[in-house]
Amino acid sequence: MKPVLTLLSVLLFAPLATIVGAGASPSATIPSCLPDTGQTNHYTQTFGEDSDFSGRAPAYADNGDGTVTDKVTGLMWQKTDGGEMTWEQTKEFARKLRLGGHADWRLPNSMELFSIVDDGKHGPAMDTKFFTPTEARYWWTDSPRADDASKVWLVNSGGGIGAHSKQETISVGGERPVHVRCVRGVSPFGAGPRLHDNGDGTVTDQRTGLIWQKVGHDKRMTWEEALKYCDDLTLAGQADWRLPNIKELRSISDDRKVQPSLDKTFFPGAQVACYWSSTSLCNRPKQAWFVDFETGLVSHADKPQSYLVLAVRGGVTVPASKVKPAPDRSLFAGSGKGGGPDGGKRKGRPDRAKKGEQ
Repeated sequence: MKPVLTLLSVLLFAPLATIVGAGASPSATIPSCLPDTGQTNHYTQTFGEDSDFSGRAPAYADNGDGTVTDKVTGLMWQKTDGGEMTWEQTKEFARKLRLGGHADWRLPNSMELFSIVDDGKHGPAMDTKFFTPTEARYWWTDSPRADDASKVWLVNSGGGIGAHSKQETISVGGERPVHVRCVRGVSPFGAGPRLHDNGDGTVTDQRTGLIWQKVGHDKRMTWEEALKYCDDLTLAGQADWRLPNIKELRSISDDRKVQPSLDKTFFPGAQVACYWSSTSLCNRPKQAWFVDFETGLVSHADKPQSYLVLAVRGGVTVPASKVKPAPDRSLFAGSGKGGGPDGGKRKGRPDRAKKGEQ
């Protein structure tokens, strides 16, 4: 049995690139390191929304020592964030932190922090059975915006992510309570996606195992049209394409790039534009989340708006039946009031009107 156990250990714990080889085309059956979004409610009878697919459900372990382990990514987190402070102070805080018997704490990168967002919850968009609620509206990452070092990527309590000025936090006279939550462990996301051109109109991200449409449709679509387009797509001999959920979509944004934040070597048709995800805003389900690939901003907009689309397949996803009941109308009570997590109504390109609001 020993050789079998050894092989199993390699498959479970080896980095994805080790399993597939640096130059090989990865298999779609390799599990994605991305936790699912946590969204389970249905908001349309059109097949293809986030909740129509079951991925690797978020799973945590409270270690009983002030730390929480993410069972999907393997990362360990502070259970209670470290409070409000400046970005510069976070570096010293992480360096001095001693928690759970560990001294190798650090600031998370943007995808690490975004991976613990729970899109089935709101206020905060986080599993509060494991992460202690605080006064934080934002949390720091270690990632400055590529074209403006005065701004740092923040994940907010509403579930969005945007680059904000370091001067916006309360400690330097700003109005936003930006807190620190440290992490430790080997990042499954690295510094950004690791892309491989499969030579058949598709691109594989070797970080996540997801396979992407290399060139998306040039037509802008409503959210409902985007769901149908991806479900009808046949590409590279495969017909199981879908509109990506918001974590999947954000995972191919590279914080080292802007205008666009997609790598045009692998996505030659990438535009500085907003792209739909399949994830609805759970407290305002007349809206859905999108990524603006100008910089990688995650925000949301009314579903009749027209944005671009990039289809995905692979990972660990189990589709539900395409025969769907009508959504529960009670889920829409009060929906459509306001726009961003800060309550402002938004139309069109939200970052154009008020950059970094997320």
